[in-house]
Amino acid sequence: MERNGEKGFWLYDLRVETVVGGRHAVCRHVEGEFFRVVGENLVFDGPAQVSMYALVGVLPHLPARQRDTDPDDWMSTDAEIACADPHCGGRFRILREGRRWFSHAATTGLPDARGTPYWKDEQ
Repeated sequence: MERNGEKGFWLYDLRVETVVGGRHAVCRHVEGEFFRVVGENLVFDGPAQVSMYALVGVLPHLPARQRDTDPDDWMSTDAEIACADPHCGGRFRILREGRRWFSHAATTGLPDARGTPYWKDEQ
């Protein structure tokens, strides 16, 4: 995809909220705590914490959720991911927020295609 003659792609910013209900949470799930996914970064506001054991269940879904998907794809419609511990009732609700443009040159590892890394452009 191109924008202003530059090759790149769009990614959604995500808000990942902790949801507990119906079953007892075994891992550290505190209702309403959240973190954001901005580009490749997990951003925690305030005192929010997430169990690394619980996080392994949601991490593989985040890159896919950041991208455009077909409206009928389950990735577009199913917003909650269960904790990886089968005995835990905690879940993560993934919500799409704004979108950001990333240029290919600012995100690639290919030496012949590299530009200024996107995080250095933001400084």
